[in-house]
Amino acid sequence: QKRSLSFVLPSTLAISFTSIHNKVTMTRTCVMFTIKDKTGALQDYLATIKKHNVNMTRIESRPSKNVAFDYDFYLDFETTPENESQVESMLSEIRDSGAVVTRIGDGDGASKTANLAWFPRKISDLDEFAVKPMDFGEDLSTDHPGFTDPVYRVRRAEIVRIAQTYRHGQPIPRVEYTQTETETWGNVYRKLRELSNKFACRQYRYIFPLLEQNCGYSDKNIPQQEDISRFLKECTGFTLRPVQGLLSSRDFLNGLAFRVFHATQYIRHHTSPLYTPEPDCCHELLGHVPLFADPDFADFSQEIGLASLGASDEDIEKLSTCYWFTVEFGMCKEGDSVKAYGAGLLSSFGELEYCVSGKPQLRPFDPMEACRTKYPITEYQPLYFGADCCQSSKEKM
Repeated sequence: QKRSLSFVLPSTLAISFTSIHNKVTMTRTCVMFTIKDKTGALQDYLATIKKHNVNMTRIESRPSKNVAFDYDFYLDFETTPENESQVESMLSEIRDSGAVVTRIGDGDGASKTANLAWFPRKISDLDEFAVKPMDFGEDLSTDHPGFTDPVYRVRRAEIVRIAQTYRHGQPIPRVEYTQTETETWGNVYRKLRELSNKFACRQYRYIFPLLEQNCGYSDKNIPQQEDISRFLKECTGFTLRPVQGLLSSRDFLNGLAFRVFHATQYIRHHTSPLYTPEPDCCHELLGHVPLFADPDFADFSQEIGLASLGASDEDIEKLSTCYWFTVEFGMCKEGDSVKAYGAGLLSSFGELEYCVSGKPQLRPFDPMEACRTKYPITEYQPLYFGADCCQSSKEKM
């Protein structure tokens, strides 16, 4: 098995780790290079860095996710406008020696460290923000189908209180759904079940019957989060956690780092079973849950979550946009056809058919392009990103 490397640097290279700040604008440049394991390989690369007089402030190693290589190294450099050409020359020489080099980003390292956002260090820290949704919950917007229905609003408040009082380690309380709620679920369930057999990815089609067998999925029953959470934990280590409403992108992604998916327990208004302006249990349980039982998809989701811990607001926006184009609206190749794996597609009747109609644009998934792409939230997507598989998406992320 591959392990993270530990090593002792020669004393002649120790200066590379020391930051010497003069009255110069310092910028942190982060680089990843991927190498094959051989005796003295790392020392050769470090010698190249020293030769170009580039000041390195951090180095970290991980087993490579690229099967053709052995290790990924992440390095931070201090750069100035004056030594930018030295950095490029150094990276070029490392590439010429056989390593795969990726320049991840540039930024003011000192200011980023000073303004490092709070992030959970352990899974119980999720209690800090799970009770602080940004929107919805029991407070409905005026355009919500249930806004003028007092019975629906009282019922929503009852279900939201479960998430308000829930804490990590407790069993997820069960909701006794009403006949009206179950009928609404059944209308959505039957339609999506039919469409998913045609348009959903292979993994979704394989896992869904397992949810019916093990978690009580059917058009006559709304499954309980506790039963689903236990099933997912056995499959991939993921668990569910009840949430009152929409979390911020940062808080939601931070949860994925711990393989926790925050999911609502209430359901859309019965007068609009085919539409909801917010995530509800139909979207969560029919769209998201099935693929959290797939190991590659679970790894990919956690990868985005790990990258979000302590990230800048700018990077959170980029990560959440990548999440949008993959976990929510991702598509993948399956033989000669294209299938849906994003939850926003798998829980939408109209868009699930539309996305494979040939009308929208489809591009290969490139996270550096996807993270800068604007998207609409109130209409079908004009553009989707397609991947060969979740494994390849994970490696690219």
